[in-house]
Amino acid sequence: MTTTTKEILWLRRLLEEFQVIKAEDISCIYCDNQAAQQLANNPIFHARTKHIEISHHFVREKVQAKEIKLIHVSSSDCVADILTKPLAKDPFVKLRLALGVVDRCILDLPS
Repeated sequence: MTTTTKEILWLRRLLEEFQVIKAEDISCIYCDNQAAQQLANNPIFHARTKHIEISHHFVREKVQAKEIKLIHVSSSDCVADILTKPLAKDPFVKLRLALGVVDRCILDLPS
């Protein structure tokens, strides 16, 4: 999430320079890790979170500054899973369609 936040902020600055977006627009990050989201959204520092790296607190700062917004996505709807996990046929087909990729056999396209 930290790397994604850094990349989003860089792109935001670039798009603001080109006057494509306004500085007050909020960017969204879709994430299926509820624990990471709760740590980023919770402004209270707990003794149990002191071991967390400084880079993770960066995300929290950007959420509090309303530069980014974290949105939960169910693990079953996480399209990136098709690229990172072995999946059964049904979830694979569902996520493949979500990406807009269709089976060539269905379309009867020549090889």
